[in-house]
Amino acid sequence: MFYKTELSDHIRVPPSMFDLSVEEAVVQRVKKKFEGYISKDFGVVIDVSDISEIGEGIIIPCDGAPYYKVKFKLLTYKPEMHEVVLGKIKDIADFGAFINLGPIDGMIHISQTMDDFVSFSKDKVLSGKESRRTIKVNDSCYARIIAVSFKDVQNPKLGLTMRQAGLGKLEWIDEDQKTKTEKEEPKKEPKKEKKGKK
Repeated sequence: MFYKTELSDHIRVPPSMFDLSVEEAVVQRVKKKFEGYISKDFGVVIDVSDISEIGEGIIIPCDGAPYYKVKFKLLTYKPEMHEVVLGKIKDIADFGAFINLGPIDGMIHISQTMDDFVSFSKDKVLSGKESRRTIKVNDSCYARIIAVSFKDVQNPKLGLTMRQAGLGKLEWIDEDQKTKTEKEEPKKEPKKEKKGKK
């Protein structure tokens, strides 16, 4: 899920940036410090969206750079358990598919790609035995997050599934919806002609 998070921090502006205005220097330093930052609390920081307040600079002895107390907002993506996400298949291996969700990648184990016996081909295609459905690189898919791990903060792990209704490749969802609609439509009986009296 995407969030806007408000933070405050002391931002160091080095002397090499004294030729810039305070606002410009602070914005650059905040972006450098936080863009791409990953934590268990915030998730992945995508962008610094707004700097609302810059306090007076304080110089610490033996450091020629001022520190400014700054309030700012971050745009972050934090994966949530059971969240349904839309992504694009980035790579396929014999054990599953890797899906790009924008700021982060996830992995779909081969057993979670579809409700069928799935085989892997050297062309990097996963194929269902009975359904004949396939998954290839660059396919757009809906998946549900079933595992989130920030054990290695610089490389968080996401486990996903596409085996539930309404999940999987976009074409499959359209096919399933069409089939469901056809089954629900009542069959029209032919009109009987009224016999008139002679």
